[in-house]
Amino acid sequence: MSATASDSTPLARDGRSVNARQTKIAPSEIAIGVIIGRTSEFFDFFVYAIASVLVFPAYIFPFVDPLTGTLLSFAVFALAFFARPLGSLIFMWVDRHHGRGTKLTIALFLLGVSTVSVAFLPSYADAGMATVVLLGLLRIGQGLALGGAWDGLASLLALNAPENKRGWYAMVPQLGAPLGLIVASALFAYFAMNLSAADFLSWGWRYPFFCAFAINVVALFARLRIVSTPDFEHLFESRELQPSRVRETVGTQGRTIVIGAFAPLASFAMFHMVTVFPLSWVFLFTNESPARFLVIESVAAAFGVLAIIASGHLADRVGRRTLLGASAGAIAVFSGFAPQLLDMGDLGEITYMIVGFVLLGLSFGQSSGVVASHFERHYRYTGSALTSDIAWLFGAGFAPFWALVLAAYFGILAAGLYLLSGALATLIALWISKTLATGRFED
Repeated sequence: MSATASDSTPLARDGRSVNARQTKIAPSEIAIGVIIGRTSEFFDFFVYAIASVLVFPAYIFPFVDPLTGTLLSFAVFALAFFARPLGSLIFMWVDRHHGRGTKLTIALFLLGVSTVSVAFLPSYADAGMATVVLLGLLRIGQGLALGGAWDGLASLLALNAPENKRGWYAMVPQLGAPLGLIVASALFAYFAMNLSAADFLSWGWRYPFFCAFAINVVALFARLRIVSTPDFEHLFESRELQPSRVRETVGTQGRTIVIGAFAPLASFAMFHMVTVFPLSWVFLFTNESPARFLVIESVAAAFGVLAIIASGHLADRVGRRTLLGASAGAIAVFSGFAPQLLDMGDLGEITYMIVGFVLLGLSFGQSSGVVASHFERHYRYTGSALTSDIAWLFGAGFAPFWALVLAAYFGILAAGLYLLSGALATLIALWISKTLATGRFED
């Protein structure tokens, strides 16, 4: 399909008028758009994730004990990861027929509406099982929207990167995860610290969800500012970032998609082992204040930001594949002893979180670039989206659920088994990609 559909949309015309004074967008400007977009997505993600621990077990699932309520909450949490690939399919069609501006607008408004609507949910005491159903539907809406929020900006950034700076530019989109967590954790910590438990559970928890819609609107304009530039349109027209048909993409790029989905599983498993799972463990099995732990999490996430930045420098020196393999090995070692630190008071928790976020930053910083950059040009846009969807589904969708099950029924050290499985999957995927390489897989 040509770019005519994209050109004909009012959003695209408005975007071009904004950009009429310049003909080229610098990589630094693309990077800002990428960071803003990813931060908004992860903010929505973490607002829901934190509420899954602190709010939903008592508010939505009060008819079971706290542990079971949290597990049910995590089961609903996983629905978004199943819906995300379907969202990619639906919004790829929108992209092909109505343009990227229209796709992004619909997807981000769906994400914002689905997230802010959670704030208006009645309690189980008021609406019974209808509340559970509504929560599940809104979570599915978030997943569909996240599938549609794929804008190709990360690919555009990679295509504009100098050859000796590929690792540096690959890490830029990943900064959105710790930044989104810092903002979400700080908001919840503020309300939890300044409200009584009854007020927080009644209305205080709703405010972070209200913020999500406003943040998504800002992110939408930041991203439309980029996707309607002449440079981006040129790449679209030359089929560098053309949305190809999913069946065709899977048929020709299936091996790359599978390897690309499993290569980052170590970082995706670690992602929840230092965000959602430790919060659930501290809240359920210790006497520590959850607000206090959210502050620890925010500070540790700042170390994660620094580690992601460091991953860019390291990857350009030693290669992305080497860094991802080494960090997967370090995560495997971490899984064997670290979870028990969560039972060792302040020092243990702080050590677990900071070391965990440093390892996460080093691995997650390069997790999207090691294989995705090797798609054939015509399939890069759709192939990268599908790879991301599958990786999140297998690496993160059930991570908090199974980690909590293992820890609750077999001891805290057992939670490391999930993390170990992700590390092994990464090492195997990297080995297979190297063994089957045809010249397209490189550092």
